[in-house]
Amino acid sequence: MGWVRTFRNNQFVALNDGSTNSNLQVVVELGKYDDEFLKRITTSASLKVTGNVLESLGKGQKLEVKATEIEILGHSDPEKYPLQPKKHSLEFLREIAHLRFRTNTFGAVFRVRHSLAFAVHKFFNEKGFVYLHTPIITASDAEGAGEMFRVTTLSLDNPKRQEDGSIDFSEDFFGRSTHLTVSGQLEGELGATAFGEIYTFGPTFRAENSNTARHLAEFWMIEPEMAFYDLEDNMNLAEEFIKYIIGYAIENNREDLEFLAQRLSDEEKSLPQDKRSEMDLMQKLEFVLTNNFERLTYTDAIDILKESNHNKKKKFQYPITGWGMDLQSEHERYLVEKHFKKPVILYNYPKEIKAFYMRQNEDGKTVAAMDILAPGIGEIVGGSQREERQDKLERRMREMHIPVEDMWWYLDTRRFGTVPHAGFGLGFERMVQFVTGMNNIRDVIAFPRTPKNAEF
Repeated sequence: MGWVRTFRNNQFVALNDGSTNSNLQVVVELGKYDDEFLKRITTSASLKVTGNVLESLGKGQKLEVKATEIEILGHSDPEKYPLQPKKHSLEFLREIAHLRFRTNTFGAVFRVRHSLAFAVHKFFNEKGFVYLHTPIITASDAEGAGEMFRVTTLSLDNPKRQEDGSIDFSEDFFGRSTHLTVSGQLEGELGATAFGEIYTFGPTFRAENSNTARHLAEFWMIEPEMAFYDLEDNMNLAEEFIKYIIGYAIENNREDLEFLAQRLSDEEKSLPQDKRSEMDLMQKLEFVLTNNFERLTYTDAIDILKESNHNKKKKFQYPITGWGMDLQSEHERYLVEKHFKKPVILYNYPKEIKAFYMRQNEDGKTVAAMDILAPGIGEIVGGSQREERQDKLERRMREMHIPVEDMWWYLDTRRFGTVPHAGFGLGFERMVQFVTGMNNIRDVIAFPRTPKNAEF
């Protein structure tokens, strides 16, 4: 049983059931069916075929099915079906995202996505981590960034207001202002200080008006939190984790990955030589598996970037102004792709550009944060050792205007048996992008949510 990809010469049906990009050839006996019946075997019609499996004499397949019975389960009007057997642009396919799984490209992408998700659970399960489901609706802003979607049952027409004019949430469903989560990290820390090692893997939301090939408003995050870990333990785990899930995909989805590698190299043929990748997709993945990631401090990275010919010739869109600046994707990619030519872990960032919960280093200027940068997309993991010292954490929260009183539950982990602990977050879609070679993040999630777009 499957869907018709093509039907040629009224004799050969290419049938596909979605489990692989390889079709099964069904041979229809000439003269057995009338023309009216054969006309209904169109692209994307669904069939149930009974027959004998034989060695194929034709090119392109080892086996074929000689049909003894064909039943049409569902028709597909060829005049209206938008996915004709020809090359379609990825932009067009985004407009029909409900049907794009039926193409070879998206079949391959989403089978690889499935394998990567399975590998995430397998990795942490084998290490004895507890899978914690953190809330999707939350009253806290973990990143302090404020770009959150509000959750409410209040009428938008004329909500009740307080004396100062602000909305009165006491009559809302939760009796207070709530949002969709931007991260499960803070709740994850509560789990880690009880179970030792936990991970979360669920949807997160950012109301950031970014129309780039790297941003989504709804995406999936993997966030492990580990008690008794320092920054180096954190880096070691993150590197091992990335290598494990890539290795799993190579082992279990080689056919899909080779198809995507070919797709990428065909796409790059139209680019000028200096814009093409130095390695094909399979080489890039093997390269990540076989190389130790380069580790260097943020301070060293700034020096490298400042002294680079790229910066001196003003080729960066954002020039390197010096220590303390936030690195852009172009700077991260320069370090990975041009300078070190392998994945890079940067650590010890200036505290002013990082979140309140990161452990403050003795120099008073930096925090024990780390980012992993990958070729092609830049930052793929962000993490840190967390600030376990209550006095330092509270002082930093006040400096950054994080409401200390509202976060009493978070601070309890520092009051009752605090321990050094660390964790990181990996944006799952960026990982899928990296492994599949897809250039746009909207092509690695089934139904992308982006500004002005919540279709399907």
